[in-house]
Amino acid sequence: MVPVTSCHSTISYRPIRPSDIEILEQIHGDIFPIRYESEFFQDVAHGRGIVSWAAVDHSRDDGKDDEPIGFITARVVLATESEIVDLLRYDSAESGWSLVYILTLGVVDSYRNHGIASSLILEVIKYASSIPSCRAVYLHVISYNFPAIHLYKKMSFKCIQKLPGFYLIAGQHYDSYLFVYFVKGCQSACSPGACHGHHEICEEQFPVDYCKAVEQSKEDRLDGPDVMKLIF
Repeated sequence: MVPVTSCHSTISYRPIRPSDIEILEQIHGDIFPIRYESEFFQDVAHGRGIVSWAAVDHSRDDGKDDEPIGFITARVVLATESEIVDLLRYDSAESGWSLVYILTLGVVDSYRNHGIASSLILEVIKYASSIPSCRAVYLHVISYNFPAIHLYKKMSFKCIQKLPGFYLIAGQHYDSYLFVYFVKGCQSACSPGACHGHHEICEEQFPVDYCKAVEQSKEDRLDGPDVMKLIF
C-alpha cells in the first residue's frame, strides 16, 4: 500500500526503467479498464519508440522512495501520419514536421490532487518543445473523464474534435475528445469561424458528479495503446 502523501513530499521525475516494469504493470492494471500487452511495458521501459517519465516520492520511508507513483508515456509521430494533420497550418514543403502523442497518464490514488499529473504533462511539453520539428502535443480522453478534461483545458490544451464511439470497452462504445497543445507558435488551420464548433464542444457544462460509475471488465482488450482512457 502506498502511503498517503502530504503536500511536503519530495517528488521528482525521471525516465521509466526496466526495474519499474512490475509496478508499472500494476498501476496500469489498477487505473485502466483495459489490459496492455507485456510488450507495451517492455517498449516503455527500454525506450523502444516510446518516451516516458515516472514520478517518485523521495520522502517515503517504506524503502520505496524510488518506486513510481505516477507515470506518463508518449511517442513521436510524423505529422503527415497523424489524424490532426488537417488541423495544422501544415506546409507540404515541411515534410519533417512531427508531433508528440500522449499514450498513457496515471497517478496512484493516494498521490492525486497534488499537481503530479500536471507536472508529468509539463515534462512532455518540455520534451516536445525541445524537438525542432515538433509542432504539437495531442491526446485522446474519454468523454466522461471530466477531471482529465478540466486539467487539459487548464493547461491550455485545445479541445478540437469530438470522436463518437472512439473507445470500445467491455463491448460498449464511448465518445472521445481530441485535445491539442500547440508548441513553437504553431496554430490550428481552422479559421475562428471554423473552430467555433470545436470550441463549443469544450465549453459544455460537465456534470458535477464526474465520477460516474461505468462497469467494465479488465479482461477486455483494445487494439494497442492508441485506444485508451486517461485517468489520474
